[in-house]
Amino acid sequence: MTNQDPQELLKLKHAMDEHKRQFTNFAKSVCGEGEAEAGQEFSSDRLPDDQNRMKSVENRQE
Repeated sequence: MTNQDPQELLKLKHAMDEHKRQFTNFAKSVCGEGEAEAGQEFSSDRLPDDQNRMKSVENRQE
């Protein structure tokens, strides 16, 4: 096992944190400040799903 210098690891971590911060700022500038949608399940422009609706009707009849 190799011995790693804690100061070197700390510098590397700070560099990675800075890279992550820059990427986050870039992503926010592209997408806007709001959170990006995880999915479309709450979208108001979604068409009703007739197959699921008919299955619900069928289940109620049984």
